[in-house]
Amino acid sequence: MLTIANRTATTRRSAQLVAAGMATAARIGDTKVPMSLLEPGWYINYQRIEDNLTVVRERLKRPLTLSEKILYGHLDDPHHQDITRGVSYLKLRPDRVACQDATAQMAILQFMSAGMDSTAVPTTVHCDHLIEAQIGGVPDLQRAIDINREVYDFLGTSTAKYNMGFWKPGSGIIHQIILENYAFPGGLMIGTDSHTPNAGGLGMIACGVGGADAVDVMAGIPWELKCPKVIGVELTGKIGGWTTPKDVILKVAGILTVKGGTGAIVEYKGPGVESISATGMATICNMGAEIGATTSLFPFNHRMADYLKATNRSEIAGYAKAFQHNLKADESAEYDQTIHINLSELEPHINGPFTPDLATPISKFASEVEKNNWPPELKVGLIGSCTNSSYEDMSRSAFIAKEAADHGLNVKSKFTITPGSEQVRATIARDGQIETFENVGGLVLANACGPCIGQWDRQDVKKGEVNSIITSYNRNFTGRNDANPATHAFVASPDIVTALTFAGDLRFNPLTDTLTGADGKPFKFSDPTGHELPPRGYDPGENTFQAPPQDRATVQVAVSPTSDRLQLLKPFKPWDGKTPEDLPVLIKVKGKCTTDHISAGGPWLKYRGHLENISQNCLIGAVNIENGEANKIKNQITGEWGGVPQTAAYYRDKGIKWVVIGDHNYGEGSSREHAALEPRFLGGLAIITRSFARIHETNLKKQGMLALTFVDPADYDKIQPADKVTIEGLETFSPGVNMTLVAKHQDGTQDKIALAHTFNEGQIEWFKAGSALNLMAAKAKAQA
Repeated sequence: MLTIANRTATTRRSAQLVAAGMATAARIGDTKVPMSLLEPGWYINYQRIEDNLTVVRERLKRPLTLSEKILYGHLDDPHHQDITRGVSYLKLRPDRVACQDATAQMAILQFMSAGMDSTAVPTTVHCDHLIEAQIGGVPDLQRAIDINREVYDFLGTSTAKYNMGFWKPGSGIIHQIILENYAFPGGLMIGTDSHTPNAGGLGMIACGVGGADAVDVMAGIPWELKCPKVIGVELTGKIGGWTTPKDVILKVAGILTVKGGTGAIVEYKGPGVESISATGMATICNMGAEIGATTSLFPFNHRMADYLKATNRSEIAGYAKAFQHNLKADESAEYDQTIHINLSELEPHINGPFTPDLATPISKFASEVEKNNWPPELKVGLIGSCTNSSYEDMSRSAFIAKEAADHGLNVKSKFTITPGSEQVRATIARDGQIETFENVGGLVLANACGPCIGQWDRQDVKKGEVNSIITSYNRNFTGRNDANPATHAFVASPDIVTALTFAGDLRFNPLTDTLTGADGKPFKFSDPTGHELPPRGYDPGENTFQAPPQDRATVQVAVSPTSDRLQLLKPFKPWDGKTPEDLPVLIKVKGKCTTDHISAGGPWLKYRGHLENISQNCLIGAVNIENGEANKIKNQITGEWGGVPQTAAYYRDKGIKWVVIGDHNYGEGSSREHAALEPRFLGGLAIITRSFARIHETNLKKQGMLALTFVDPADYDKIQPADKVTIEGLETFSPGVNMTLVAKHQDGTQDKIALAHTFNEGQIEWFKAGSALNLMAAKAKAQA
């Protein structure tokens, strides 16, 4: 915290900056505006940003990007924090934490171990991941409540006990609830879901993290983030016609690929921003997770103000307008990379299959379908999800559906609609969009993640049957939506998805092609239109929010000792201080290995609160380079072939640590920390790769695992699956100092390979203590 003397200096310096056109009144903090209507007593702290930036500007003496302003405005110690993009580790004070139900279980179980009686910052839990799409919204929701009652009881009682807001099943998807109720311009939030950056649509820096990071912030410990580089995306022209905000991020994904944004914040700017709605900006930021970006965001503008007013937050809109000088980039701010996109020339895109960065403009997509022998028949079109379920999205899709209905057509493909929140569902029900969808054969699902995360009881094709689906979701890795590796999943805007369901064919281009109406005459779809915001305002629908009670002392957290869904945690053992020698390679992973491969979702979601049970899915989707198969590896002790988790547990129970060898961008995708918890629980010591995805690398460190990379990525090829490896250099483990891997081959030869790491001093202490949570608990005990 700044001293009185520092505040005086700050005020003086702020006055100088006013004269320079860089800031306005220093006492912006004299105004008290609640962060949320649901959280009395918590206020937006623009004064902290103002004060911090005065210090930072004096130190850096250069213009700042928008993301730098918000990040550095949340520094724990702006006077002494080292600030070098891509190098420094920033210690930050986020404004809030958000958790979805699948990851919240483990985060809260860890928080309970910290010995605190209340979270240090506003925290919410959202029940959206455990609802399986089967026959329709209402019955699917009721079935989920029945099946998951034990988990919901745990979340409901633990949030009440520890002073958190609880959004019950049926409320909607975490990111839409955040946008509607909690996101605000200039804020900093972390969330235990990779698509937390959705809140960038309201000018907030919102980052996906693992549960252990969330626990730190909930416990009042600064959040640590490697100082991001900044990628600028300059938007010119004006969006219109069939082109939507989704097409902006589909284009950017094609440019940057799934790892091009790693270690960077993507900052959108330029005159084209003004043609995009706030919810459209949220769509773009949401899917920034697919390029590996730390987060994405937009500068504050009138479109954000309009959305804030429409969601009953006019006071925040006015406050942000008064603080607008720090809610946009400085003139001449420098970016590490700049991408230019003319929205007037941008075509609708379709990305996929099997990866969200294979981008194809609609004009070329039909020929790509033919050339690549992708199944042209469209089996299912799915719109909604956290990425594209705004009122604007739904009203545009309904426009297309109504035009088809006016020509006597129903959908040829199955067509599902997932509202992102109860508020959106209630509003589109009132305004007739749901009726329009149902009249053409659409099925409205529950306000939940559903098929987007694999919660889809799909019955129209058998597993292994080659087929095509198209969604307005964000992620389309192999088997992601329906657990069928033969499903070709494509990603597009809701407009394109809706139009294609009436054609039943991927090769249909609604911009140029015609369909035949019931009267036998051809017709071409008009350019879709819709309302950015509901003309009659939002209908809030059913109230599904549970605020923490005034008296929390008597609340008992519900965890049964016999549960197969919830399990209290036991601390991991600390490092034994010895050089790890002759460790077996559990598996050498071939190619892409996402967190879906490491810790599968779908039916495994029910075990997210039970580490022992969910560890039975550890790396079952990873391809073994030794035989090209998944979940079939050789036990180096017995010589038998078996499953990955079973072999890992065998080594653990024999007191043998092991390592995993991985390829590029290991751990991309979801933020799920189970992908780090499971190998740690099963006795792993190190994950050694060509490169890591950001969140997964941090998650591994938090759990006391060694996350190491080959100095020369080509050295990946030197490791053989049957090798025994020794890791030298742990006794002198220090920042920036490489280690050495000694790979002993079966023929008696060996290779010495240099390994790099990104551990800083604090993270090294996590490893030595056995985990970050162990270190936190030890410090709390010492202070007691």
